[in-house]
Amino acid sequence: MSFPVRKSVFAGIAGISLVGTVAGCAPSAQSTPAQSTTGASSSAPADGTAGSSSAASGYQDGTYSADGNYVSPNGTETVGVELTLSGGTVSDVSITQHPSNPNTRKFQGEFAGGIAAQIVGKKLDELSVSKVAGSSLTSGGFNQAVEKIKSEAR
Repeated sequence: MSFPVRKSVFAGIAGISLVGTVAGCAPSAQSTPAQSTTGASSSAPADGTAGSSSAASGYQDGTYSADGNYVSPNGTETVGVELTLSGGTVSDVSITQHPSNPNTRKFQGEFAGGIAAQIVGKKLDELSVSKVAGSSLTSGGFNQAVEKIKSEAR
């Protein structure tokens, strides 16, 4: 191989390597919350008893429920959330598990066991959990459901 040809081959390899490096450093596309393919829904209020309007908080008292989705290593999962609001503050929470496999059952169960300690007594606008009792992925579905509940409770 002559020197000019060898130089062109090395320049081509260097160019391909540079493109690969730049592509690897480029920011990845923002992931959006999983959209429901199973008809996740929200309803307000769950018990059909909307309480008095709380002008100070901007949310009506009552019990509201919604489903939220998140992506786990096993695919899209759903978690049900029921919140009771009083003056814009969470006074009770209940989690409905929708596990599709044993791992999801385990993590949603741990999440359900620990969520009340983190959110009861907090303002609805302050809710954003990231990890509860070792379960971090379920939090994404919970936060999505809370956003639906906020919309319904206004």
